[in-house]
This record gives sequence, structure tokens and C-alpha cells, in this order.
Amino acid sequence: MAGEQDLLSTEIVNRGIESSGPDAGSMTFSVRVRRRLPDFVHSVNMKYVKLGYHYLINHGIILATIPVVVLVFGGGLSKEEMWRRIWDSTAGAGYDLASIFACLAIFVLTISLYLMSRPRSIYLLDFACYKPSDDVKVTKDEFIELARKSGKFDEASLEFQRRILQTSGIGDETYVPKSIGSPENTATMKEGRAEASAVIFGALDELFEKSGVRPKDVGVLVLNCSLFNPTPSLSAMVINHYKMRGNILSFNLGGMGCSAGIIAVDLARDMLLPNPSNYAVVVSTEMVGYNWYPGKDRSMLIPNCYFRMGCSAVLLSNRRRDYLRAKYKLEHIVRTHKGADDRSFRSIYQEEDSERFKGIKVSKELVEIGGDAIKTNITTLGPLVLPLSEQLLFFSALVWKFLFGNGASSQSAKPYIPDYRLAFEHFCVHAASKTVLDELQRNLKLSDENLEASRATLHRFGNTSSSSIWYELAYLEAKERVKRGDRVWQMAFGSGFKCNSVVWKSMRRVRRPARNPWLDCVDRYPQREF
Repeated sequence: MAGEQDLLSTEIVNRGIESSGPDAGSMTFSVRVRRRLPDFVHSVNMKYVKLGYHYLINHGIILATIPVVVLVFGGGLSKEEMWRRIWDSTAGAGYDLASIFACLAIFVLTISLYLMSRPRSIYLLDFACYKPSDDVKVTKDEFIELARKSGKFDEASLEFQRRILQTSGIGDETYVPKSIGSPENTATMKEGRAEASAVIFGALDELFEKSGVRPKDVGVLVLNCSLFNPTPSLSAMVINHYKMRGNILSFNLGGMGCSAGIIAVDLARDMLLPNPSNYAVVVSTEMVGYNWYPGKDRSMLIPNCYFRMGCSAVLLSNRRRDYLRAKYKLEHIVRTHKGADDRSFRSIYQEEDSERFKGIKVSKELVEIGGDAIKTNITTLGPLVLPLSEQLLFFSALVWKFLFGNGASSQSAKPYIPDYRLAFEHFCVHAASKTVLDELQRNLKLSDENLEASRATLHRFGNTSSSSIWYELAYLEAKERVKRGDRVWQMAFGSGFKCNSVVWKSMRRVRRPARNPWLDCVDRYPQREF
């Protein structure tokens, strides 16, 4: 039993056989959450390693010019010796002049083709994170009292939510709509639109004010909100509110979970590439009140405890003249989708419970499934970002395991986990829960400082879904830790099951912004309870 407790954070509770409803005759149970993710490198799939190198080669055409450079410039000869060999026709070891000019022509042609085929750089000019007003701020105890006041939960359900909150890593200054304390139905279009207007327009107003860009200048708009998708769409609501231009390319992403913010950035990039000298705005959010679950199924009560109000708005540009004022440059996006697997597909699933209440059902295998998706994603990302020394050590470990996989020496040898701290200065990992962050730190051998932004965001703002990685970057900026040339890794994961990564390179030292959601509390972090 003691060994089992080391693996489980919540014990499986058998509730017997369902006697009625759509699940009649099936076994029902409460959620079990593993304390430990699977070790990432114990079972690395080589096809994802090869996929990473495939991306690297596709983006490294210039490497083909290296042999030409070596040939032309003499492989270590002094400048005087090289020119003597070129022009001194009496030297037996001299170079043929026609060959030299042919090599130079190939070199110039290769460089020209590379520069012409190279896509325009995508710059992040600025971003904003919405900070709700204090009248919707709640402590953990106030959250439970709001749930009690609504009259929708029995004492067992309230006590379950209280226990989840105590170990969640969430603090006493998060934000929820006051409507969740109402005995009435909160999952209405009116409540959803009211919350959407507050968070989306709040973030966009700040973004346009900080950047100086007018709404009419924006050529691409991508908005992602997983669970609230009215008609007209939320992206149409934004266009109507700001009176944006009629030929704007607008997209509304729904049902894509907590990792949708990176998918939205990827889509905005794809739209900017064929449309030069343009701006793109990416809005990421989730509606809390609209998705409030009023039932008793414990696997559906978990999202109530974690998700909080939040929204981010990001301004991207592919205009070359924005190079001087950009904060970051987009380097890589790697997306991983495990939806072909049935377990992964149903790990986070929206459905009705036995009382016909709609909610998000969280699988007892979620952490294990998420760990597999994360492992796949970072294995693909590794060849793009890791220094050569780490790649050689990692690849050598894989070859050793392949050659001696069944031997005794292989059983005793620990797998080599690449040190991602050599590739990135800053980490913004989706603030899903304290357990997930702890296990990611253990698996990737990260320091407390590496995950400080994620833990601080979870504590101060809760799980704000797809916008959480931007609250984390805002934390790093408020601490003035981002310097010129630093690389930032944002990683998010969610329903589908998906795990996505985006890598940014800082274009300049980022000073503490005048508008930032952390300004009134950043000096209190990090806290001991992390």
C-alpha cells in the first residue's frame, strides 16, 4: 500500500454499477491522478528524433555551402598562400582558375536561393494579459462559499473541491465570475458573452494602447476559446467592437483546449507569410462561468477547482522595419497531436453526466497520457534547439539502448536526459497543476528558478487555460529577467490530446513594462510554498 501511495495522488473509489442512464451496467469510479509522469527517455520513439532532424535539415539549406567554403578558402591555408596558388600558374599544386570561379558562382547562387526562399521573420511586438477587477477576486475559502451559496452541491462534493484546492498550488487571489454563486443556470449565452466581452476587450484595449497600432491596421485576427463558441463568433464580436477593416483574415478556433494558444500563433504565422507587411493579433482565452459544472461527478468537478478568468492578446508582425522595436522573434513551433489514440482522445472529454449536467470529464489516466504527448513533443524539438554536445550524448544513449537493449548493463544504466537549460534561458510551461509542474521538473531536471514563472502564475492567477503561458512571460518581464539574445520556451498541452511548443528569441533587453498584471505583487514572488 505504501508503494501505491507514492504513485497516486487520489485513490480510485469504486462507486459500483450504474443502474440507470446512458452508462447503465458499467462500473463507475472517481478520478485517480498519478503523482509521477512516465520517464520521458526510457521509451523514446526514434521516429520523433528523426522528425526533429528532418525539420532541422529543411531549415538548414545553408549547411550545403560549407564544403564549398572549405574548398574555396583553402582549408586552413594562409591568405598569401591561397592567392599564390590561385594566380601562380607555375605551381604544380595550384588551383584551376575556372574551377575557382565555378565554385564561387555555386556559392553565390546557393546563398541567393537560400535568402530568396527564406520566409519573412515573424516578430512579436508586444502582448497584454487581462487582469480582472478586485470585485471578482476570491480566496480558496470564498470560492467554496460561492459554490455552497449556489445550492448546487452536496457536502461531499464541496469537501472534494476543498481538498483539491488545498493541494492545487492555487493561491488566494484568483478571479472567478460572481455568477457562479447564483442558484440560477450560469451556462447561458448572456453570461458567456458578458465574460467574453470583459476579458477580451480588456486585453485588446491594453495591447492597442501599449503598441500604438490601430485596430484598422490589423490584417489577421486569430481568436481561440475552447468551450464557448457563440454565433456570430467571438472573432466577429472583436471585429464589430473595434470596427476593423472589411478584408481582415479572421479565424475562430474552438474545442482545442489549453494548448490552442500556440496553435493560434502557428495559424497567424501561416497567414502572415503570404501577406507581407502586415500585423496579426492572437487572442487566447476561456470562459469560466459558462463552463461551470453544477453536478456531483468528481471527475467533472476538477476543472471547477483549477480554471480561472484570464485572457491574452499578442501582436505579431512580418514587417522588416519592425525589427528595431520588436520584443521577440519567432524561431520554432513544434506541434504534437495524439488524437489518433482513443485513450488520448477521450482523456479530456466534454459530455453530460447521469443527471444531464454538462461538464468536462477528466480521465484517471490524464497525467500518463499527457506525459507521453510531452515526451513526443520535446523529442521532436530537441534537434532544433539543443547544442551539438547534448545531441551527441542523447543520440549515443539511444544507440547504446538500441544495441544493448536487453542486456544487464542496459538495465542498470540510466537513460541520458538532455539538459534543456543549455538551449533556453527561460521556461514558460502551461500552469496546469502543481503535480504536473513538479513531475516535469523532475523529468527534465529543471531548477526551481526554471519553473518559477509557471508556479507563480498558477498561484496568483490559477489555470487560465491557453493564456497561461503569456502570464508567465509577463512575470519574467516584470522581474526584468529577459535579456537580449535569450531564448524563451513556451510549452502548452491540453485536450485532444495535444502538446505544442513555441520558441522565441529576445531582440532586446526587456525592461519592466508600464502595464503588466504582476506590477502590484511581483515582489512577493517566489514564495516558500512553491
